Amino acid sequence: MVKHIILWNLKEEYNNALVKNEMKTALEGLMGVVDGLWKIQVEIDPLPTSNADVMLYSEFESVEALKNYAVNPDHVKVAETKVRPFTKTRTVMDFFE
Repeated sequence: MVKHIILWNLKEEYNNALVKNEMKTALEGLMGVVDGLWKIQVEIDPLPTSNADVMLYSEFESVEALKNYAVNPDHVKVAETKVRPFTKTRTVMDFFE
């Protein structure tokens, strides 16, 4: 299993509940749409000790499934319309479990 975690910081003008909820709904909506995606969870309500605004946690059956997710048209559409326009930084970690 491959785990894929992303932490985003939002642009100040977009750091609000509406944008965060739209990101969460769109990203979690990829479950069942992308082959090899076993789990996807988006957290939008960090504790004050956090230094990220939004977290994506996902699990894939293989590295190949993760690579396919990256170019999947449904994922690309979500990334281009619901994520990238609103984020200023992105940190990623992928690993095997």
